[in-house]
Amino acid sequence: MADTVRRLLASCRLPRLETQMLLQHVLQVPRSWLIAHDTDVLEPGTVQRFQALADSRLAGQPMAYLLGEREFMGHAFSVAPGVLIPRPETELLVETAVQHINQSGLAAPRVLDLGTGSGAVAISIALACPQAQVFATDISPQALAVAGGNAGKLGARVEFSCGNWYDAIVGQPAFDIIVSNPPYISADDAHLGQGDLRFEPIGALTDGANGLHALETIVAGAPARLASGGVLWMEHGWDQASAVRKMLQDTGFCRVSSLQDLAGIERITGGFL
Repeated sequence: MADTVRRLLASCRLPRLETQMLLQHVLQVPRSWLIAHDTDVLEPGTVQRFQALADSRLAGQPMAYLLGEREFMGHAFSVAPGVLIPRPETELLVETAVQHINQSGLAAPRVLDLGTGSGAVAISIALACPQAQVFATDISPQALAVAGGNAGKLGARVEFSCGNWYDAIVGQPAFDIIVSNPPYISADDAHLGQGDLRFEPIGALTDGANGLHALETIVAGAPARLASGGVLWMEHGWDQASAVRKMLQDTGFCRVSSLQDLAGIERITGGFL
């Protein structure tokens, strides 16, 4: 019996929404097309491509990698196995940075995103604040290639540099705001072996230690790279806010605070020089 859209959707073992998304991806059609053409017979090659994606998803591969993109701040970002998948909770970091930029009164604020990955944070800031000069770094050339492609596709002005944290911006003038979503999961956290995390780049998830090492490095280096009155905001784990606040206070930051995400978790912490 020939495979129709309806039969394929009904026979797949994935949740229906994921099944629809994968078939939409293979056919390059909107969901409304699937509804209107549910009795259409599918070409064998189409069925094979769909089945290969479905099998990968059943094996645990993240949907974002299979579809090649993930929505973040209203924009579609290309993603690949070499970059962290953008997550909704990180939008708080962008929203906070954008609010600060808009309230700063600076004509051309300088913004630095450390460990940019897909570029989601830096690009979203650049799109929301076209007056800002946005710079982004990553130690991975593969990640920077993805980020550069996203910037070009979305029309964002971002200058990318390769290097380990502040090593990538040697010689740059001071920045008005630094943001980062660094690896903050402890190396012995069981979650690293579960769900999507199993397939994401380990270096973007954990610092290989207690989850605080990258955060400490960013805080320690910030005073030398921030302009007077500059601000640093970082995303961190659900139980790390207190430790990050202490880091900032011990390093001389003032007006240190943590902000909660939509789940009520203290998700980002920042302070001013």
